Amino acid sequence: MFALARLVVVGFVVLTVIYVCLSFYSRAVRKGKLRQKWQDGPQKVDRETFVQRGLEKYDGSIRRKLILGVYVVPVVVVGVIIYLTNFS
Repeated sequence: MFALARLVVVGFVVLTVIYVCLSFYSRAVRKGKLRQKWQDGPQKVDRETFVQRGLEKYDGSIRRKLILGVYVVPVVVVGVIIYLTNFS
């Protein structure tokens, strides 16, 4: 039982680190694309306002929520492996 608890805690910590890194990377890529879009298009507002509005839209997007799959997919895979190992 102690081994399972250790696996859960270590797994959660590793997945959290991966989630944070992936989230920062994705946000930086989006920010870069918004800056490029501002530079290429008509500049009706200043760049920082344009980027801030774009990041606010990004925060509510489905892409942002898909990053939470970092937690779901590995847990499901480990659960299926444990089930198949023990009951097949």
